[in-house]
Amino acid sequence: MATNKSYKSAFIFVTSLFFLWGFITVLVDSLIPRLKEVFELTNFQSGLIQLAFFLAYFVFSIPSSQLLAKIGYKKGIILGLLVIGFGCFLMYPAAYFRIYGVFLIAVFVIGAGLSTLQVAANPYVANLGPEESASSRLNLSQAFNSLGTTIAPTIGALFILSSHVKNEEQIAALNDVQKEAYFAAEASAVQSPFVIIGAFAMLLGIVFLFVKLPKLIQKVSSKGYKELLSHKPLMLGALGIFVYVGAEVAIGSYLVDYFMSMELYNVVSGSDFMMSIANSVGDLFNKSFDDANPKALLGVFVALYWSGAMIGRFVGAYLTKIIAPTKVLSVFAILAISMIVLSMTTTGLVSMWSILAVGLFNSIMFPTIFALAIDGLSDLKPQASGILCTAIVGGAVIPPLYGLFSDMQGFKTAFLLVLACYAYIMYYGFMKRKKTVVAG
Repeated sequence: MATNKSYKSAFIFVTSLFFLWGFITVLVDSLIPRLKEVFELTNFQSGLIQLAFFLAYFVFSIPSSQLLAKIGYKKGIILGLLVIGFGCFLMYPAAYFRIYGVFLIAVFVIGAGLSTLQVAANPYVANLGPEESASSRLNLSQAFNSLGTTIAPTIGALFILSSHVKNEEQIAALNDVQKEAYFAAEASAVQSPFVIIGAFAMLLGIVFLFVKLPKLIQKVSSKGYKELLSHKPLMLGALGIFVYVGAEVAIGSYLVDYFMSMELYNVVSGSDFMMSIANSVGDLFNKSFDDANPKALLGVFVALYWSGAMIGRFVGAYLTKIIAPTKVLSVFAILAISMIVLSMTTTGLVSMWSILAVGLFNSIMFPTIFALAIDGLSDLKPQASGILCTAIVGGAVIPPLYGLFSDMQGFKTAFLLVLACYAYIMYYGFMKRKKTVVAG
């Protein structure tokens, strides 16, 4: 029989997985500005990286949930970790042969492993206690996910984006041999970080073989997905997950290019305060920004977008205990909308800081929507988790669209797409709160 002590141990072990997939998800973002330079891609073409990554959620989430219902959470977690490790190792030949399609395949495999991991971990944490505190538990676990997303941009900026990037004129001046060597060196910058992560994921999978987790799936439901697809609260929540992930990833993926479009490098490098932040981060890794390329310096500040989510989730774990989660969700959506509008209508550091602040208000959205959507589904939660994780495909659809709109109209106008996403989340929070009040 499971005890409170075993529940706490299980919570700690499973929460470590939230850190891992947060780290990997955002590290993939660092590939976008780097591979855009290497393969001379448009914003839309570079967004195919996110398409490949999040498309895996669409393909594998429901099959993973079906498998999970049969083999249990623990084996599902181990399988996810092994697939992640394999995908990370594929980055090595992708960089060696410098073929964009191979990079996309590697990213797709990593996404497949992460989708399995998410399908298992999110409902498992939600089930480790009373349903009324599920949102709070998920916010706390997701805070460690955000710790990973906070560290990843710094690693990406210092190791993937830090090498000198030549402009088009400099590249054109190279002969064929020099050009090939330059592009090969650029692509190989991704090898070491992903090989290390792959080895860590494999090792963690071995560790979980020996970890005792309480068995929370008591029986496999005989009901199919037809019943769940007709469950309106779940499907409205799935749409919320779709637009949330899409909006969050669209902003995070293009922050560096957005800052570059506003020519913020000179503004940041001319600010003692901003450079003190960048140099403090650089000192941790023995890196200097004196001669760094603009994208490496601006990439450091992307960490602030994700660290805002980390801070917000720690705070949110408490707020959703004392305030109705639906109310917190609506208010945070309104604040996110306000920050985006401010960034759209301003320039310089005001525009930069306001879009970074959106990360703070993103914080509680995913865990809160997820917990609200699966509330009351009992033994159907593994299958419901599969549907919700399938909706993470929003990260494959919305960022490329944002990239396309930014190619056509510029980054600021393209934010209208993101605003529509947050408007739905605001509506979802109000709608769920109204139904909760009526039911009460």
